[in-house]
Parts: sequence; structure tokens; C-alpha cells
Amino acid sequence: MDWKTIIYVILLINLTVAKALPRTSWDIEEKTSIGKRFSQLQENNFKAIALIMFAQYVPGGTFSRVAAMAEGVTALAKRCAVATSDSPDCLKPLDSIFLDTICQEENLPRFADCCAEKDPKRNDCFLSLKNSSQGFLSPLERPDAEAACRNHSQHQQPLTGHFVYEVSRRYPFLYAPAILSVALQYEEMIKNCCGSAEGPSHHLEECFQRQAPKVMKPVREDALRQEHTCGILKKFGERTLKALKLAQISQKFPKADFVSVHKLVVEVADMHRDCCRGDTLDCMRDREEILHYVCTNQHILSSKIKQCCEKPLLQRSKCIVNAENDNKPADLSLHVREFIEDKGICERFAQEKDTHLARFLYEYSRRHPEFSAQMLLRIAKGYEDLLQKCCRPGAPSGCHSRGEEELRKHIYETESVMKTSCDIYKEKGDYYFQNELLMSFTKKMPQLTSEELIKFTKEMTAIGSKCCQLGQDKLLPCAEEHLDLVLGEICRRHLADPINPGVCRCCNSSYAFRRPCIGKLEIDESYMPLALTPGLFAFHGDLCTVEEEKLQHRKQEMLITLLKYKPQISPEQLGSITAAFTAMRERCCREANPEACFLKEGPELIKRSEKMLSA
Repeated sequence: MDWKTIIYVILLINLTVAKALPRTSWDIEEKTSIGKRFSQLQENNFKAIALIMFAQYVPGGTFSRVAAMAEGVTALAKRCAVATSDSPDCLKPLDSIFLDTICQEENLPRFADCCAEKDPKRNDCFLSLKNSSQGFLSPLERPDAEAACRNHSQHQQPLTGHFVYEVSRRYPFLYAPAILSVALQYEEMIKNCCGSAEGPSHHLEECFQRQAPKVMKPVREDALRQEHTCGILKKFGERTLKALKLAQISQKFPKADFVSVHKLVVEVADMHRDCCRGDTLDCMRDREEILHYVCTNQHILSSKIKQCCEKPLLQRSKCIVNAENDNKPADLSLHVREFIEDKGICERFAQEKDTHLARFLYEYSRRHPEFSAQMLLRIAKGYEDLLQKCCRPGAPSGCHSRGEEELRKHIYETESVMKTSCDIYKEKGDYYFQNELLMSFTKKMPQLTSEELIKFTKEMTAIGSKCCQLGQDKLLPCAEEHLDLVLGEICRRHLADPINPGVCRCCNSSYAFRRPCIGKLEIDESYMPLALTPGLFAFHGDLCTVEEEKLQHRKQEMLITLLKYKPQISPEQLGSITAAFTAMRERCCREANPEACFLKEGPELIKRSEKMLSA
């Protein structure tokens, strides 16, 4: 069958991966048999996933080349599915078949060193190239409306195939069904917008402008969350990831018993291990097993996921993740006093430390859906520290009660920080709240570029918009868990190109305490401020004509430059300079020749400002 005639829409709707392959099938033959995989997925689904895998491994390959590799592997899989004898090619591990296909291609010098290795080293080498390829392609742009509709009317299905290819090569670790799911939304957008193609072209463009962000936003969010989770696993290890998932799942399913929750935690951690390695097919199967377990056991897990489990397979996972937390059991006590007052607590802690701490985290989390998962991890760490101190021989009486005081203090401090931030946001609004963040983070991390500082603080401002309108019972989970994603981005940026010792300490020491650690950072004393050069501050006539959004961006760039020049600037000094700049702009923009005015007034403003800052 010609690749370009595959009906991708059918492929997307009918993705029916086997729902509950048993864990006992993890032997080599069953796990990787290409014939069995083909039979489970069926031809179009197998071919689509092959396209995704090759695009993720070879992001520099053309669509036709990647499609040809997918076509070749699918043909082999089809033969193996019906073969009566055990052909050597059919018995190869599936990962090896995919990598063999890449290594047989000509003119792919980037992979020569990896292809010279033997498995499993070869697979590890390819996975490391996946890591290094992230970000080398430009972001996916909105398609040209007229060209997309013309292509759609002439070819239809290949347009979606190209979209799958373009998304896959830009997001090498993104879960394959997530890509297929968003491709279905893309196909719907093309149909909706191109259905009225007889109208004026500007209506077509408006339709794409309106709908394209809705299609692409989930891709970026899913990719960011997956990268974030993989970053936690890589940096802090499986124990931290399991603790995070234990807190989240206990909050989501407060009626579930500890054994059921613990089983889910282990399965989810295993899934992330495979997904973060880039093992696409194992990642898919892991997720299917988890979905099957959750939906067949919803009577003991949650009353809030029934509708999710009735949705098509591709929509099920995200629906469950976004579902409301189930109601707490009616007989659930308010406190977990048995973890403090029980006489055998120290003995249990000594004998089975991790299990005891896990039970504490489970019990505390299911009682407190109003706390963020990160805060629950900090509480669990505080409890661990308390037992280590109070279970030592000779520990003073009342030791445990002092730990409770520390816990109440930490809860109050965290809630106060979030409430204060929201009060500032509500008072100042998006632009001025972002400026407050820019002042803080430029002083903490002056090594970041203006573009990076504006990007990160804009994302933090969006958290204020999203979370500060919520009630007190939902504010902390919303704010801290979204902020955790942004701080994860900053820490991955630090990993790629170190920022400064303070950021290094916060990003490396503890996942749970990363947010409060970065919050407490002050001016980076190791930073060498910018020198005052003639071109450091430049004012031109376009300050009078630029549209408001771009003007605000320019002002923020100037604010960052000023803070990098004088990190110790006081709020009063900054206010005076800002007022002087505003007055100069208003004055020059009234002139017949604003450019000449700025050329005269700009240096004077810099001179006066420098004198004030040096005083």
C-alpha cells in the first residue's frame, strides 16, 4: 500500500493497543516480537507508530525518507505476523530491527558511531542522540492557511502524516499516542477551517489563528510535563519520583487502600522509566496496563473516573489525570496521630523505614487535597528528620511535639507566600506583576538572557492568572505544581549551561525544597555587573510608534539591562529612573522629530541616572 494513501483519520480513531498484556510476558521473545506487535496494533496503527519512532530517532531525515523506513519495517512485520516458520529476521528484538533499519540507510553520518556499537550499547547511544537533538529544530509554526487547504483538498491524508512527522521530530520523547491524539485535533482544525474555504481568504487565516493554538498548546504542555518528569527521575532518582507519585495518587484516590495505591505508584514509575529512556513501545504498553488496571478497579479507586474510562483510548489517560480528586472517606480521621503517639513508632521506623514513611505520606496526602504534592514531600521529609532525631537514645521528652510545631510553621509560611503573591498579582495585574518577578529573578539569575528572563517570568505570571482566582482549597496545588514546571525548566537550563552557585545549590540539593530554596535566593554576589558602554542604553524614535505590547517588551528589556548594570539599585532609585524615562518619552513623542529629541535627551537621562546611582 502506498504510504501517501493511508487514511490517517482511521488510524487515529482506531488505535487499539492491547489493553492488558500481562507482566509475565516480559520475556525477550514476547516483549519484542515484531509479528506479535503487528497483530496487536494492526497495519495502519503499526505504521503510524513506526513513523513516529523513526522521526524521533532521525529528526534530520526528510519525510519521504522516514516514511520509507516505516514502510519497510511494516512490510517485515506483516510477513512475520503470517509466517509459518521462525525466520531469523522475525525473531530479532524489535528495538534492534528499528535501529538496523536506520543503520542500513546511507548518508546518515551522525549515527555512524552508534551503529558501530553492539546492543544494548547501540540503543543507549541512540537514546543519547535523542537527548542531544532536542531543540535543534525551530518551533512548529502555524501552517499557511491557503496552502494547507489546497493541500487538504488535493491529498487530504498525507497532510496529517506530515504533521505527525513534524511534531515527532521536534519532541523526541513525547508519548506516541499523545502525538496521534493531537494529530486528530489537527485534522479536525483543517476540516473546520477549510470547509468554508469558498469565503474570503482573511476568514480562513482568522480561523487558523484562532484554532491553531488550541491544537499546539497540548503538545507543548504534554512535552513539557514529560520532560519535567524525566528530569526528576534523572536528577533525583526513582525514590523521589515514587514519593511524588505516591502523594499525587493518594490525593486523587483517597478511598483506595495503601496496597492498591502502592501498586499504581510502582507501575507508574516503571512506565516513566521506559518512557524516559525513549522505549516507545514499552512506554505505550506500560500506560495501557495502568489504564486497564485503573478502569477495571475504579470501584475501589475512585467514583470520579467513570466517564473517563468510557472515553476513546487516546483521550482516557489525560481525562483521568485531570479528573477531580475523589471525595475523602466519611470515616477518615482529621489527623494522623498514630504516626506520632504510637509507642512502637521508632521500632517500625528502624525495621522498615521506606514502607513506614510511604504509609505516612499516603495517609497525610489523602487527608490534604488542599496541599501541593511538593509541600507534602516536604512534610514527609520533616517527619523523617523528626523520627531520626527523636528515635535516638536519650532523645528529650516532648521531642515529637516540637516537630509538630515546625510542621505548622512550614504550612503557614507556604500558604503566606502564595497568598502574598496572589495579593500582589490582583493589585498590579499581568504586566506590573511580571515586572516585579523580573526584578527579583534578574537579581537572582543575572546570567540568564533577557529573552529567558522574560519567558520564565511570563510563565510565572500566567500561573497567577490561572491559580489566584481559585479558592484556598485549590490555590496551593495549582500554584506550586505549575511553578514547579517553570523551575524545572530553569534547572534544566542550568544543567545545560550553569547559571550560578545559588541556582546550582537549589537545583541539585532537594526536589521538594527547590521552590523555597529559589524563593530565598537574593542578589548573586558572584555576578560581575555590566559596564556602562555607549550602546548599553539606546533610545530611538520608534519608541513613539511601536504598538503597546512591543513597547512593554522593550521596557522590560531595558529594566533587565538596568538591573544587570546596577543589581543593588533600590526601589526608590528605580522608581525615579522609570518616571524620568516616561517623562522623556512623552516629551520626545510630542516633538516633530522624535529621533533627534531622543538623541539629545537620552544621554542626558543616562548621565543623571548614573549620578543618582553613584551617590
